[in-house]
Amino acid sequence: MQNVFPKKRVLLAAAIVAAVSAGAVLRGAAAEEKADTVVAKVNGQAITEADMRYAENELGAELANLPPEVKRRALAEYLIDNALFATAAEGAKLSATPEFEQQMGYLKRRVLRELYFNKTLKDTIKEDEAKKIYADRVAQLKPEEEIAASHILVDSEDKAKELHAKIAAGADFAQVAKENSTDTGSKDQGGSLGYFGRGQMVPEFEAAAFKLEKGQISDPVHTSFGWHIIRVDDRRKKEPPTYAAVKETILNSLVVRKAQDAANEMRGKAQIEYVDADIKKQVEEQKKKQEEAKKPAEAPAAQPASPEPAPAPKQ
Repeated sequence: MQNVFPKKRVLLAAAIVAAVSAGAVLRGAAAEEKADTVVAKVNGQAITEADMRYAENELGAELANLPPEVKRRALAEYLIDNALFATAAEGAKLSATPEFEQQMGYLKRRVLRELYFNKTLKDTIKEDEAKKIYADRVAQLKPEEEIAASHILVDSEDKAKELHAKIAAGADFAQVAKENSTDTGSKDQGGSLGYFGRGQMVPEFEAAAFKLEKGQISDPVHTSFGWHIIRVDDRRKKEPPTYAAVKETILNSLVVRKAQDAANEMRGKAQIEYVDADIKKQVEEQKKKQEEAKKPAEAPAAQPASPEPAPAPKQ
C-alpha cells in the first residue's frame, strides 16, 4: 500500500531545521501544565500540551539529543505541519478511502493496547515489590573486592627496572608516572586508574595488582600493552548499587513480567487461528519443540543378560 503522506521523518526534519535556525528560546513545558493547554493554533484548530506529549512519545528517540527548548519548538512545528497535511488530506477526501480505514483500525488497537498497558498493568506495580526484589538481590550478592591502583607504563623491561629502582630509592611515584608513563589516559593523574574489580583488567595486570597490599609496589609486569609498575592505593569491598540507581530497571522488569503474564492468560482464553501458511508452520514447529523439551529424558534401554561366558582359549 503506497503511503499517502510524506514520511514523518521528512516533516520532523523540517521542524528541527525551523527550530534550530530560529534559535529556539522557548521554555520547557512545566510539569503542572494541563493537557488541554493550547500551544499553537492552525487555522483555528488547537494544538495542545496533550498533542505535544503524544508527539514526544512517538518521536522521542529521534529528538533525544536536542536541547529541551529546541525539542519543544521542533515538536510544535511538527504538529503544525501534521495539522496542515491532515487538512489537505481531508480536502482530497482521503479519509473516505479503504487505506484510511485500515490504518485507523490499526491505530485504534494500538492506542487501546497502550491505554490498557498503562492503566491496568503499569499502574498496578507497587514500589514495595521493587524494593523487595532489590533487597533479595543484594542479599544474594557475594562480597567482591575492589582495588584502587596507579601504574607506570613503558615500552621495555630495562626502562621499567630503571624507574622501579628510582621509586625504591625514594622518587615520587606520581611524578615518575607524569614524566615517563606512555599511558596518556592516566599519566597526568600520576598514573591513577581509580577503582576496579576482577575481570576489568588484562589477566597479567590483574593477577599482579590483586596480590599487592595497600601502598605496595610491584616488580615490572609484562602485558600486551608493555611493561607496568603497579602501586595499590586502596582496597575495599565493592558496594552494591543503590536502590535509586536500579529502581527504574527493576520497575520496568516488573511491568514486562506482568505484561507477559497477562498476554499468556488472554491468549489461553482466546481462539487464535493462524491463516498464513508460513506463520502457521512456524508456530506448529515451535510448539512441537516446546513439547519435546518438556518430556523427561528417557532412561537407556536395559541391556540383555549376558550369555554364558565363552570357553577359555586353548593353550
